[in-house]
Amino acid sequence: MSAPEISIEATGLTKVYGPLTAIDEVSFEVEKGEVLGFLGPNGAGKSTTMRILCGLVRATSGSASVGGISVVEHPEKVKRLVGYMPEHNPLPEELRVVEYLRYRARLKGMETREGHHRAEEVMELCDLHRKARRQIIGSLSKGFRQRVGIADALLTHPEVVIMDEPTIGLDPHQTKIIRDLINNRRGQMTFVLSSHILPEVELCCDRLLIINQGRIVAKGTSESLRQEYIPAQVFRVKVRGDIEELTKVLREIDSEMEVSALLEKDKEGFHDISVKTLDRSITGEQLLTAILKRDSWRVREITEVQASLEEIFLAATKRSWEETLSRKPVYSDHLRSTKMNTIE
Repeated sequence: MSAPEISIEATGLTKVYGPLTAIDEVSFEVEKGEVLGFLGPNGAGKSTTMRILCGLVRATSGSASVGGISVVEHPEKVKRLVGYMPEHNPLPEELRVVEYLRYRARLKGMETREGHHRAEEVMELCDLHRKARRQIIGSLSKGFRQRVGIADALLTHPEVVIMDEPTIGLDPHQTKIIRDLINNRRGQMTFVLSSHILPEVELCCDRLLIINQGRIVAKGTSESLRQEYIPAQVFRVKVRGDIEELTKVLREIDSEMEVSALLEKDKEGFHDISVKTLDRSITGEQLLTAILKRDSWRVREITEVQASLEEIFLAATKRSWEETLSRKPVYSDHLRSTKMNTIE
């Protein structure tokens, strides 16, 4: 089996603005046709990394390539391969949508006829060709403006599409349109998406990258990250019976199992309880078999509760903060006083 083709490669990317290190030794790869979710808190370095990959900002050190072309050595060539939609898309308020896209096509080097044809294609792709085609951009809603930005990013049939917060401020219907647009081009184009809407990221993306304080702190599929950062398996059980006795029975399966009541029992005597175990081989069927050993117990529901991407994100960033704090040097009061006197 041949090795996958790499569309984006970043090695040791660092960007320093005076005393501020925006990103620090960032390294990752994105396979051709992959949809990568790029996550991180505000100010973590996502936008800086994206702008470097687009050839809009030069890294202080490190290297990056798109489609095998060095971003540092040939930024203009890279710009032809990449469609970029920034978070705050600077659209001209006075132009109509079709006028703007034709204008952008000319700026990107297309001949007039080709540019007009491609503008029509991307308007149809982004569902702009009916209602919004002749509208002035300044009169458009947030959702339509976002779609204009995406249409612009897709104009040149780019190999790589980089979108910074493409669904921010959109309603569920508008968000689904953008998700479908990405899914329909999965495998044909490489996508890098930055977003704070974590459920959407998990629905769209093949793999995730989490950055914090300018460093990559986690990467992998949502399932592999779930196992790494949220190792416990949780079941929610709706059962009628004595909880203390139930706990003893379930701990015959796993002596470390945690059983806790979520809600008081309802009028029919059923409890909602949480069953938590680090043994990921345990199944709901095993729990059901153990509970049904007692004729007096009744089970209404057993559901495996999967950790959300938000929980994974919080766990990964928390770990990175803790590791950063543990690496900081601890000075004695005397040394700290000496340092402050030296500065003064």
